[in-house]
Amino acid sequence: MRELLTKLEQASALDRIGDRLQRAVQATLRPQRVRDALHGVWLGHPLHPAMVQVPVGAWISAAVVDLLPGQRRAATVLVGLGTVSAVPAAVAGLNDWAALSRDQRRVGLVHAASNSVGLALYAGSLAARLNGRHGLGRALAYLGLSAASAGAYLGGHLAYKQGAQVNQSVSELHRMSDGWHSLADLATLPQRQLVTRDVDDVSVILYRHGDDVTVMLERCPHQSGPLGEGEVQEIDGHACVVCPWHGSAFRLNGGEVVHGPSGNDQQVLPTRVVDGVLQTRLP
Repeated sequence: MRELLTKLEQASALDRIGDRLQRAVQATLRPQRVRDALHGVWLGHPLHPAMVQVPVGAWISAAVVDLLPGQRRAATVLVGLGTVSAVPAAVAGLNDWAALSRDQRRVGLVHAASNSVGLALYAGSLAARLNGRHGLGRALAYLGLSAASAGAYLGGHLAYKQGAQVNQSVSELHRMSDGWHSLADLATLPQRQLVTRDVDDVSVILYRHGDDVTVMLERCPHQSGPLGEGEVQEIDGHACVVCPWHGSAFRLNGGEVVHGPSGNDQQVLPTRVVDGVLQTRLP
């Protein structure tokens, strides 16, 4: 299985389909607010993993109910619920997928194809049940669950092996030692400009506004982009740093994500000033 997944990550033949689909998704989901909503910016957490709980839970429940006598109506309702709720979950997933790196998109393409087969089988199962063909409906449902399970396995590989849509920067905290660390003389920090410093080889960005200074991890949570090379923009009345790689934006006064593709906030570190020297520590 490991060899198969490695080959899948390297399957450049999938790029021909993947690149076209990526352009189509980006062209269709064009408004920034729509993309942000589907990324889970408003939630501070990727939306797709949360949304898939409904169809997966409904379909697994239907598989159990199908084994019980006299539960045809309940099973039909569960299959219908899972099928309907899978559509918006898939849209959110496609939105996330379009912002991934190429090797991640290859695995994600097969993940989406497997889930699409599962969804089609469940749609067929629902149609069969509504027409009174419950035996066929059960068979299609179990085939659909198998396809969806294969898709879920690939989704786990995307998240836990390839790091798709997980916070890429928070692991930096584990490399920082306890205690306060000196960063710079406060008087030397320019106003409203990004400054990059290191804490135990962990890169952080500093942003001074008056006497207030924000210290934030420098690696973007989305794909480890260099926030220190990003631009400072005012968004909804707040100074924000915009990642130069994919455009994720984070408030400089709190780290909250305001634009995707990141669905995670950026980590801000506590600060203090001692004898004119700015210091920071682990949260």
